This record gives sequence, structure tokens and C-alpha cells, in this order.
Amino acid sequence: MKPGAMMKPGAMGGERGFTLIELIVVTIIVVIVMGVMLNRFTYYQEQAEKAAMENVAGALQSALTLQVGRVLTRGKRSDLAALAEDNPMNWLQQKPHNYAGEFYALTPRAVDSGNWVFDLKSRELVYILHNSKYFKPGKEGYKWIRFHVVVSYEASNLPSLRDEPAQFTGALFQPVEPYSWF
Repeated sequence: MKPGAMMKPGAMGGERGFTLIELIVVTIIVVIVMGVMLNRFTYYQEQAEKAAMENVAGALQSALTLQVGRVLTRGKRSDLAALAEDNPMNWLQQKPHNYAGEFYALTPRAVDSGNWVFDLKSRELVYILHNSKYFKPGKEGYKWIRFHVVVSYEASNLPSLRDEPAQFTGALFQPVEPYSWF
């Protein structure tokens, strides 16, 4: 080309496209980034489910505290033991949308994952996990968490009160066995 001459529009001059190697490298990088993001997405979904489950468990602990207060204000300490047998979902003003009801002798396939269910045989409230890739199952090996109510009593250490009935010390809504995610 002569000095001072203009190139025609659309002329390719020194421009060129991607080579096959460059295209493969970019594709590999995109696939790796998407794989990492998808793995993190699954992890965050599971953490969100865990937080929602623990939120319901916390609401049930608060409802249990209110039930204990109701029983104690009525002066019927004998009704405290019945709290351990009751379905905790009955204490809530509004049950969670993912409460599937009561079942007798619950099996892992009886209820869809991501739901709460009350096992009438064991008298435990069970949450069946939907996202459980990072969940470490308990000794049963099932991907669920069983909760129950524990009512605590303590006998007096004072000699003058040893013949008195044990004193109520508290009530907890807690997992039957510890659970964990890794």
C-alpha cells in the first residue's frame, strides 16, 4: 500500500479471527468457572434449606416455652409430661407450608423430601432433607433429622425436700441425635 493511501472499508488488513487453540482455552476456562459456580450454588441452596429448617425449629422452641408457661400458670404441673408426647406443630398458630402431617411408623419414602412430618409411633417431629449433598446422616443412615421434646426434672439435694416430687427445670425442643453438614 502506498503511503497516504486509504484502506477500503471492510478490508481485512492486519485483522484476524480466533485460532482454534484460543477458542478451546476460552471454552475450558468458561466450563471450569461454571462448574465452580454450580457447586457453590448447590452448597448455598443446602445452606438456605438448613437455615429455614432451623428457623422452624426455633419457632417450635418458642412455642414450647409458651406451652410450658400456659401449663404452669394453670397450676397443672402434671400436664408438663404430656408436652413430650404432643405434636409440636399443633402449638403454632400457622403450620409451615411444608408440613405434611402425621404418619404412623414413618419410612424414608413415605413423604416427599423438604417436608416436616410427625411420627405418631416415636412421637418425634422429622424434617426430611431435600438438598443433602453435604449432610452427614445419623446412625440410621437416613437423610432426615428427628426432633423431640425433652422435659427435665431435678430432685432436690436438701434433706428436708428429698421426699418432695422432682422439680421441673425446663423443656427443650431438640434433635434426637446431633446432626451436621460437612
